[in-house]
Order: sequence, then C-alpha cells, then structure tokens
Amino acid sequence: MTFIAAVSRGVLGLLGSLPDPVLRRIAGAQEQIDGRTVYPEVGAALRLLNALPGPSFEELPIDAGRAQVEEEAAIFGRRTRVGRVTDFLIPTDHGPMRARRYDPRPDGPGSAVLLYAHGGGFTIGSLETVDSVCRFLCRHADITVISVDYRLAPEHPFPAATEDLLTAYRWAVGQAPTWGIGTDRILVGGDSAGGNLAVVTAVQVRDRRREGVEELPTPLLQVAFFPWVDFVGAHPSHIKFEFGYFLTKAQLDWYADQYLPDPDLRTHPYASPLLAEDLSDLGPAYVGIAGFDPLRDEGLALAAKMAAAGNRVEVDVDERHIHAYVNATGVGSRSSAALMRAVTAIRRAVATAG
Repeated sequence: MTFIAAVSRGVLGLLGSLPDPVLRRIAGAQEQIDGRTVYPEVGAALRLLNALPGPSFEELPIDAGRAQVEEEAAIFGRRTRVGRVTDFLIPTDHGPMRARRYDPRPDGPGSAVLLYAHGGGFTIGSLETVDSVCRFLCRHADITVISVDYRLAPEHPFPAATEDLLTAYRWAVGQAPTWGIGTDRILVGGDSAGGNLAVVTAVQVRDRRREGVEELPTPLLQVAFFPWVDFVGAHPSHIKFEFGYFLTKAQLDWYADQYLPDPDLRTHPYASPLLAEDLSDLGPAYVGIAGFDPLRDEGLALAAKMAAAGNRVEVDVDERHIHAYVNATGVGSRSSAALMRAVTAIRRAVATAG
C-alpha cells in the first residue's frame, strides 16, 4: 500500500467514528435526488475519493487501472478475521484458474458454500478487490466462500467470464460433498459484474438441465449485489446518477466496449440476463440495490422479472447508499449493516436446506 493509500485509510477509519453532524460538514453540500441525499459517511468518503490524485482507472493503461482499483479496495475495505484463507487453482479447459477459499474455522468448512464473483465491469477486479466482502460473508454467515479470479476483458471478452463461473460452479458441486457439505447447499453470488455472473450461472445451470446436457443442482440462493444486467436498455438511473456517485455512466460505457466489443452480442441472455425471454426455474434470489447507483433501475427490473417468472426474490434497497457499498466496510457502519442483511438472507436459505 502506498503512503497516500495508507493515509487515506487512516482518515477513513477516523471518519467512521465521527457523528453525522460532523460528517455532513466534511461532506459539504449534497445533491438531493428524489427527496434524499446519500448517508453523511458516504458523502464524506466520496469527497475523499474525489480528492485522491491521479486520473480515473479507465483513463490509464489496463494494468495500471487494475492496480489502482486494488489499492482503492484496500483503502475502503476491512479485513474481517476468519478461520482460514487458502489460495488454490481450479482446473479449466484453458488452464488453471486462481481462486481463494475462506473458511469460518481453522479446522473445517462452514455450513454451506458460496461461489463468489468480484465486480469490476468484467475488466478490472481480482481476488484482492473482493477480499473484504468474502471475509465478512464467511464469518458472519458461517459459510465457506470460494472467490473466483475469472478471465477479464479486453484480453478475454464475453463469454469467457460466464464460462469460467459455470466451470467453478461445477467444480464446487463436485468438491462440496468431500467437505461434508451437500450439493443442495451451494450458493452463487457477486457484486456488479459479479452479480450479473451469479444470475447468469443460474440461467446456464437451468438451460443445460433443460437441454439434457448436464445435471447440476439449482443454486440454493443467488446473492446479487447491485447487478449489471442490461447492456442495451437506457434506464433513467443511468442519467440520474451518471457521475458523482462512484460508478459513472462513462465507466459503464468503457466497460461495455471492453467486454462486449461486438454490439450484436449485447442482447445475449448470458450477457444481459434482464433481456432473457425466460427467467423461470432459477431458484431463489437476494438482490441488493443502492439508491444512488446508475444500475439501480435495471437491478429493480431484474428482481421484478425474476419474481414474475415464479422465483422467490428478496429485494433489499438501501435508498441512501451508492454502488459498490459492499466493498466499503472500512467506512462507518452503513456498508456493514447492508451486508448483514444479506447475511440474514443467506442464513435463512441455509436453514431451509435439507
């Protein structure tokens, strides 16, 4: 961690201990949208983030952009203590894929397995950028979390990431019984692009079963935080929150060009699951939505469409939070509180498993 990053992390830790009136003064005047502003701690964190020197990641060479996002993750996240963390490789048709396993106890797995895909527009992000999220879910939900370092664009555009997640899910189904965990206790989750991949994995599992290609169990629960699920539609929140709230519309456009350079593929249901004609038989889902997020409206639309197709869907809208809130557990209490609501949903789902 650089000196500037270390100082920033210390400042954020201090901010989290300050009362709301002080945070409001630090944040400065906040724009009111739909009668609401962001939480004071979020406004203060945004002001700090915007004050960091240097260009935004999409303006940098791809490797430098990825390194910058990893550093930001280290600034804003908190490393919750867990029982055991193990890096390993998952075999794939294109060679070994890096992964990381989190267990709640030093001597054994949790009560279920959550396969987790990081965010980053299918272009940036890594095991490191989502480390704080996986640690939190592992410890508080008492589950084993498998974080997957899937292939990224532009080196590996669509459908590489979807293929990697399906491979990892298949691997988890094969491994879980050796850990004493039934195949009916496997969940799939992710944030932003990873939320897309969580839903798309469930769609792929269903499609392969219907086509008689492969019998894999339906995920016990899809955990999709602020998922990006539509590469074609123009949603009002894209414009309403196009800049100023961490994720920008310009970044979304840049991501899309990296992951889906062929415009004809952007309507594919494995790229834009919101556009899928059939979202039935996917299993239950928890969808976390941020109120100040360009992706807000499509996440809400996905949840509604999944529910209308007969799936049990829990929608959790945090009206005053921003995109990527799960990665900000080191800033105040609101992100941890939001993650704890997801923990409750996970625990409830695991309790219903056989």
